[in-house]
Amino acid sequence: MNGYPVLKGASYTLAITPDMVIHNGTTQTTEMIVNPESEYLKELPNHLRSFEDAVSYIPNQVYIGNAKPADLAATEFPFYDKKWENASRDGKYGQIMPEDEFYGLIQICDVFELVMLEKSFAASVKEKLAAQNLLKEDQLAALDKNSENDDAKIASLVNDEHAEPLYFEHKLVGAVKRAHDVDVNLSAHVMLENLVTKASNVLSLIELVKKAGVNPDEVDYVIDCCEEACGDMNQRGGGNFAKAAAEIAGYTNATGSDVRGFCAGPAHAMLHAAALVKAGTFKNVVVTAGGCTAKLGMNGKDHVKKGLPILEDAIAGFSVLVSADDGVSPQIRTDIIGRHTIGTGSAPQNVIGSLVADPLERAGLLMTDIDKYSPEMQNPDITKPAGAGDVPEANYKMIAALAVKKGQIARTDIANFVKEHGMTGWAPTQGHIPSGVPYIGPLREEVLAGETKRAMIIGKGSLFLGRMTNLFDGVSFVVQANDGSAANGGEAGFDEAKVKAMIGQAMREFANGLLGSEE
Repeated sequence: MNGYPVLKGASYTLAITPDMVIHNGTTQTTEMIVNPESEYLKELPNHLRSFEDAVSYIPNQVYIGNAKPADLAATEFPFYDKKWENASRDGKYGQIMPEDEFYGLIQICDVFELVMLEKSFAASVKEKLAAQNLLKEDQLAALDKNSENDDAKIASLVNDEHAEPLYFEHKLVGAVKRAHDVDVNLSAHVMLENLVTKASNVLSLIELVKKAGVNPDEVDYVIDCCEEACGDMNQRGGGNFAKAAAEIAGYTNATGSDVRGFCAGPAHAMLHAAALVKAGTFKNVVVTAGGCTAKLGMNGKDHVKKGLPILEDAIAGFSVLVSADDGVSPQIRTDIIGRHTIGTGSAPQNVIGSLVADPLERAGLLMTDIDKYSPEMQNPDITKPAGAGDVPEANYKMIAALAVKKGQIARTDIANFVKEHGMTGWAPTQGHIPSGVPYIGPLREEVLAGETKRAMIIGKGSLFLGRMTNLFDGVSFVVQANDGSAANGGEAGFDEAKVKAMIGQAMREFANGLLGSEE
C-alpha cells in the first residue's frame, strides 16, 4: 500500500430559506395541525432573518470559510446580535445561496418535471443563477419551462392537486407535485424534502469543483450520507442520492451509493471512503450530503420565546474528497479508528471511552497528543437557548474528565484542556451536518500550514430514533500531517504512534515480570 488516504479538498454550502422554516420545518407544520391559532405561529414571521443578516452571521461565515474557528472563539457570546465585518455570500469553501435562487436550483435538479415556478419568478431566478456562472446553459434552460405558469395555475396545483407550495417573501411562487397518486413515499411532501436534499448536495458538489479545484472527471465514487430516504413503496429509502446529485453536478465518470447512520452518517461514510482508497479499489472518492427541511426552525419556539431570531433557517451541505496519498495532504489514519460497539452501552463515559480513549491507547497515543477534537459541532447560539447547552463544550469536558481518570492530565487542567483541544461550534443543527465533518475544511488548511499536527473527527448518532433499537452509535478517526510514507512505498520513516505503542507494551511486560528473568 502507498501511504494513507488523504483529504484533498472540502466544500461547505448554505441555502437561507426563511419561508421554508414556516411551511416545511416539522416544528411549525406540527403546530399548524395541533394548534393552528397559537401565539408562536403568529409571532414567528417577525423573527425571520433577512438574507443579509444570515450572511453576516459569524457562524455562517466560519462554515463557508470566510472566518476561522478561532475567530468565533474570540467573539463574545451570543453571536446572533453581531455582524462579521466584510461578510460575503461567497466563501473559501462554498457559498450562501438565497431562497429564490435555491428554488431555481431545485427545479434544475428535478428530472421528472415535478417542480413548477411562477413564470416571472422563474425568469428572475434564471437571470440571477446565470450571473453566478454556476450551471450550464442547458441546465438553466429548465427554468424556461415555466412560461405558462401564472399565479392561478400554481395556486390550483396546491389547492386542488395536493402539491406542496413554495413561498418566497410570503408569496406563493411555485409548487412541487406528487410523483404518484397513492404512494406516500412519492407524495409531494416527500418529493420536496428529497429535492431539497438533492439540490443542496448538488450545490456542494459544484462548489467542491470551484473552490477546491477538484476535477470531477477524476472522481471514481460518490458516497451520500444525508438523513433523508429516497425510494418508492417497494423499497422505501433504497437510494440513490449519490448518483442523482453527482449527475447534475457533472461527475460523469463516477458511480456511487448512499450510507446512512443518522447523525454519525458522515463519519461512517468517511471511513468507507478511506477504506476504498486504502484498498486501491478507487483512487478518488467524494463523501457528500445535502440538508433537510424537517429541522428548519426545530428550536424555533424557544428562540421566539426568548426574543431571538429564528437561527435554524439554513439548508446546509458539504462535500469532501478523499484520495490516494499524494505525499502532501493530511492523512486519514485508517489504523486509528474508534467504534461504539453494540456492547459499549450508552453511558457517556463508555461512549467517549470507545470513540476517543480506546483507539488512542491502542495506537500508543495520549489524549493530549490530539491537537483538536471535532465532535458534534453544534452552534451554541442555537442549542443553549433551547436548553440543550453547549454541545461541543460538553463533549470536550467528557474527554477531559476521561483524561483525568486515566492520569493523563490533572483535574485542575480540565478547563485548559477544553480551551486548547476544543472549539466553539458553528454548524447548523441539520442532524448529520454538525457531526465532526465541518472541521475538515479548516483542519486541512491548518495541517498544511503546520498549525495542527493531529486531530480527531468524531461522529455520534441516535439509532433509537428509528424505533428499531435502543442503541447509540458512533465512530471516529484521526487525521494527521502527511508523514511522507507514500514516497517510501507505504512505510513511514518514523511512526511516533508505533514507537509509543512498542514502549508501552515493553513497560507493561516488564511490570508483569515477564522480562524479570532476563535482567
